[in-house]
Amino acid sequence: MNYDRLKSSVKSIEMSDDMQNRIIRNCHSIMDENTNSKTASQYGYRKPLKKRAVALVAAIAICITLSVPALAATIPAVYDLLYAVSPATAQFFKPVQMSCEDNGIRMEVISAYIDNDTAEIYIALQDLTGNRVDETTDLFDSYSINTTFDCSARCENVSYDEETRTATFLVSITQWDERKIEGDKITFRVKELLSNKQKYDSSLPEVDLSNLSFATDTQTVTDIRGGGGDRFKEFKDRLIALSPSDQQYSPVDGAMITAVGYIDGYLHAQVYFENIHETDNHGYVYFQNDIGEKIESIAGVSFWDSEQQGSYTEYIFEIPQEKIENYTMYGYFVTSNSLTEGNWEVTFPLESEISQ
Repeated sequence: MNYDRLKSSVKSIEMSDDMQNRIIRNCHSIMDENTNSKTASQYGYRKPLKKRAVALVAAIAICITLSVPALAATIPAVYDLLYAVSPATAQFFKPVQMSCEDNGIRMEVISAYIDNDTAEIYIALQDLTGNRVDETTDLFDSYSINTTFDCSARCENVSYDEETRTATFLVSITQWDERKIEGDKITFRVKELLSNKQKYDSSLPEVDLSNLSFATDTQTVTDIRGGGGDRFKEFKDRLIALSPSDQQYSPVDGAMITAVGYIDGYLHAQVYFENIHETDNHGYVYFQNDIGEKIESIAGVSFWDSEQQGSYTEYIFEIPQEKIENYTMYGYFVTSNSLTEGNWEVTFPLESEISQ
């Protein structure tokens, strides 16, 4: 296909607002159907080639009917539909946009380095109006990376300039099969920023281990939302957990030790993480014995509070009750109280050298 000729042709096509609106509504409908069908594909089922080809033809027809370069920049539904059926076509028509601004925060591509199958891109986030970006800012797993190829990627905050209120993030992308990735365009999107994080990693002196006994105030939890540990499978369907006690201890805002006690011979330590939807409050507890050995839980089982806003995690340990006085309880917690929402998006070519 001669993309240059196609691109030149569609730029000259004009369309009424009414027709554009009808097509956009159809795009949303098709995208909803595509989203609802994802479950099947997760288990190895893929649509027949004929149906996928028809979908691709339909997407190309939309491209020819509409002024693609303009709509790709302004109508997310059109771009998302096209990307769902043909990432290469969608990225071809996506205009290069090295910076954007929303909610008083600017995102900009600073530089990129390409080495065969790996790309390292530096992206800056600057708060133009306040102090919502700092050295602790992360993207709260709200970022997405659209490419024309299968890849693995990660993003991390690597530096912060206090004077300009600018955090710099390193986005690392590696294409599978060790193929060169130079020449493609990347679209990087961010929806949420999480800042003002506090970290706690120390002993929990307020927790009295000398009077621990078998818990009589317990609850049965069957609605488990997740967990981990070597023996998590033993508890993932039905957990006998501690009920929150009257004596609670908060070593850092957003995390609270709600109960500690023995159930069926196992030591349980329960932690409540507040408002995790907007804060990503998380962490864990562990113990240290009198010779400095670190004792981690055999399972950590998480379940919601009654309003499904905060989460309890029950950490389970194999520490004999008669030896508990030889142990010290520790906690590692990361909490935040600053969530910023917006719609930031940049698109840039993967070239051997990009520099702003």
